[in-house]
Amino acid sequence: MADEKTSDQPERITVLARDFTPAAMEFHRRNMSEKGYRMEGQIVQRKFQMIEGLGAPKDLFDGESFYAVTFVRKSADK
Repeated sequence: MADEKTSDQPERITVLARDFTPAAMEFHRRNMSEKGYRMEGQIVQRKFQMIEGLGAPKDLFDGESFYAVTFVRKSADK
């Protein structure tokens, strides 16, 4: 991915983890800063749901909460 042009990289990447530490370490493990990303917001537990059409939202992952960390491409800030 290091050889890819910045414009070819997604603007935002969200990673989910069952535990806080792996989510917190992901930024460094994948060298996200070097790839042009910064961390957006806090790493917090979230419950995920999906809405299809006009129906009621349905739980994803059997309703289990995950820690979520989002990386945003620095060039997207401008």
